[in-house]
Amino acid sequence: MVAAPPQVNRRTIEALLNTHGPSLGERRLVLIRGHYPAAAPEEFTVQIGGEPRRVRVTDQTSVLGIVDAWQRHQATTGDELLVVTTGVGDDQLGWDLRGHAVRRRALTVENAEIVKQRFGARDLDARMYRESWLLEALIDAEPHDGWPRVGSVLTRDTALRALLVARLGLGHPTAGEARAVTDITIDADALLTWSRTPSGPTRFAELGTAEREELKKWLHDTAGAAVPVLMSLVEAGRGNDAMALGLLGSVLADPATDRDTMLAVGGLFGQVQRTTDLMAFSSAVAGTLTRWIGEARSAPAARERVLSVIDRADRLAAEAGLTGALRTSRFLLSSFTAQLREVASLLRRSPDAAESALGTLRDHALATLHGDRIAAAAMAVRVARWLASPPAPVESVAAGVRTHLAEWGWVDRALAVLWEGDPAGDPVAGQEYRALYDRARARRDALDEQFAGRLAGWTRIASVHAPGDCLLVENVLTEAATPLCGVTSPLVLLLDGMSSAVAVQLGEEAERLGWVEAVPTPSAGRPPQRLAAVSMLPSVTRVSRASLLTGRPANGGQSVEAAGFADYWRQRRREGVLFHKASIDGEAGHRLSEELVAALGRDEVVVGVVLNTIDDALDHGAQGDRTQWGIRDVTFLRELLDAAKSFGRPVLLVADHGHVLERGGGAGPHPVTGAESARWRTGTAGEGEVELSGPRVLEGGGTIVAAWREDIRYTPRKAGYHGGASLAEITVPLLALLPSRELLPKGWEVLPRELATPSWWAGTRPVEDVVSETAAPGPVSQKPVRRRPKPAGEGLFAEAEVVREDSTPQPPPGTLGTKIVASDVYLAQKEYVRKAPEAKVVAAVIDALAAAGGTMSPAALAAAISATGRVKRNVDGFIATVQRLLNVEGYPVLGFIDAGHTVKLDVPLLREQFLLEGSRP
Repeated sequence: MVAAPPQVNRRTIEALLNTHGPSLGERRLVLIRGHYPAAAPEEFTVQIGGEPRRVRVTDQTSVLGIVDAWQRHQATTGDELLVVTTGVGDDQLGWDLRGHAVRRRALTVENAEIVKQRFGARDLDARMYRESWLLEALIDAEPHDGWPRVGSVLTRDTALRALLVARLGLGHPTAGEARAVTDITIDADALLTWSRTPSGPTRFAELGTAEREELKKWLHDTAGAAVPVLMSLVEAGRGNDAMALGLLGSVLADPATDRDTMLAVGGLFGQVQRTTDLMAFSSAVAGTLTRWIGEARSAPAARERVLSVIDRADRLAAEAGLTGALRTSRFLLSSFTAQLREVASLLRRSPDAAESALGTLRDHALATLHGDRIAAAAMAVRVARWLASPPAPVESVAAGVRTHLAEWGWVDRALAVLWEGDPAGDPVAGQEYRALYDRARARRDALDEQFAGRLAGWTRIASVHAPGDCLLVENVLTEAATPLCGVTSPLVLLLDGMSSAVAVQLGEEAERLGWVEAVPTPSAGRPPQRLAAVSMLPSVTRVSRASLLTGRPANGGQSVEAAGFADYWRQRRREGVLFHKASIDGEAGHRLSEELVAALGRDEVVVGVVLNTIDDALDHGAQGDRTQWGIRDVTFLRELLDAAKSFGRPVLLVADHGHVLERGGGAGPHPVTGAESARWRTGTAGEGEVELSGPRVLEGGGTIVAAWREDIRYTPRKAGYHGGASLAEITVPLLALLPSRELLPKGWEVLPRELATPSWWAGTRPVEDVVSETAAPGPVSQKPVRRRPKPAGEGLFAEAEVVREDSTPQPPPGTLGTKIVASDVYLAQKEYVRKAPEAKVVAAVIDALAAAGGTMSPAALAAAISATGRVKRNVDGFIATVQRLLNVEGYPVLGFIDAGHTVKLDVPLLREQFLLEGSRP
């Protein structure tokens, strides 16, 4: 039986012509033993010896056909080549015909020689000579622009890699680039991505059986056991479901998975697979999906790709009855929802258990895509922790407003989120959130009722001369703005209607933007705390804002405020300029007005700016469903903060009053007479109201009725209201922000972020506990201080530091810090650090961070090591020096995270680098 002629294609013909080009001479006929497909191009141009030649190809099965084709070709002019592919043997062709052909015979196709030529190699890997399928596939799959040049020997690995790239459409190496093929990664991640392409799986499925099997073997050896599972799914027409199936396969890694579940999962893969291979495949899918989720944070297309896979996986799980078994999956939306509901169900029973469940939820891979849902759950856990703490009574008006800014305002912030429920609308979580909200609101109402009672008594006698330990709104400029007057004057930013809940949000963001918050140093025994003032009554803009900006009880609009502000600062030998809405906005191309920027550039001018965004949003319903306020949400706030920082100005961020939000009760306005505003009226007080009278009541003839209960209003519905007697409305929050620590006023101190945050909010111990643990026991002797100047730019700091001689007791023996500074590794490292800090200081840093769980704000760290008797002003420089001591061989033991606003110590890495793996602090 005569063997069928081999299949040849254009690339085969080009290779043969290149090989036999020197023998062409004047000949125009080339005979090739082979079969040329009818669908292949009949005419094309090839390069032979560097010269282009036109070629026409014809496939003939008889001597007569060959002779006829040649005679017709001879009748043409030019140097066009005729290539005849045929299965007719040379012995059947006459010498007269063969005499016109190159080599006077039909050229035989040697696939190995063609492959070598097409890759520019002198030889092949010996194994390839025995693999006819591979040689044929390489000839058939050659890209349009040719195979890349590979050097002297074409290895089998390079050949298979190039074949896969071409066959699967993973990329098209450019001819002449030897590294093009090897630079294309072929691993599980790349192939999983490929499996989601429209045509990729189809291309593989259309290959011959032998080629598919051989490619799968190579992929198993090269890319791991996961890839053959993937390719088997592709062969079965389930390539697009491969990743979804991989997510379901993760249940096989759970030791608790029962046999029925394992059989059900195995059945989804359509054929018998080894469990180890399925687990490897599921692990690869998890890795790829994790990468996609990371990309999805900023790329909408990547997010859609992730959600598509997850949605399909959930549907497959539901169809197979596996949703319950996959409850602990890190990737399915159904498992995310189940874990979220677990957090919600524990809120009432055990805040600690809910917090632990929240930690599990945060570890879910979808947590980054559902940050709003995680945030809502975190708020719920915080509120549950607050409810679990002992209730604190309102002992006085002064204590009430201070505690509201320090703690209860944070509750209001969380309640605003809880009121909205789960952002995705999950009914189970939403119901639990609402129940938690109602419990917390009941406690907040009790606090507001107590405060209203205290306020009624205090208001009758309170005045500038008898404030009752309160900071009055008309004294804010004196107590908070005047101390900020130093080399340059402060910028007073009044955010009309800013509640404590909003203020604490803005304070957090300001710290992340590099602002340093400062507060007056408290009396002995009291922790540092933000200032909070009592608004004028009623707590409305016309009286409270005017009183704040003029420095005296006042009632009036913008003209009164501007004149009073200028007069106040004139009396203190400074110029004061106040800007309202119309005077803030600049011309085209300028965000701020020329007059405002000019005023900010004059150090002696105290600049005041009134921003109405919050009050306007509440008044006109523009609040929408916003539960959080950021700096960008307040028009002009970011620009003004940036301008202040550029001019080196401290900023006093202050409100004139707070507000309560509309909760959608649907009851309508309270049916009363004498309503003058949304939250105050004249007449007799009823349930949820309090009568206020005295010298600080500037409306209603000195006597008003104000609502303390949040759900009372006297006017048509808006997004929020003010004028009442609740803590949220009466409390005026103050935030003093410094562009650098060097501007810290005398008698003031930096407020660490940890001290500004309630412990139940953060879920960690207060920073005072950390400080007390790191400081040595026993009194600190108060010896005279000496000032030791340091050269500029040298040592730990660029300026002088204060040191108490012999005042610092050594840290207790056996702490992690003392072990580190006593180690041989540390002593050797210290030799390379010029003017390293004392060992006890470094030990205190290590112990403080270790006690705080590894992270602290720079301000909190400075407070924690203050027992060493050193006043640190350039904390960043100090940390940089300690980094050089602890970051052995460049490993990141100590460093900054959160854009430089948090110091992080990697305690396990610290122990490893200093050879203390078995030690514990």
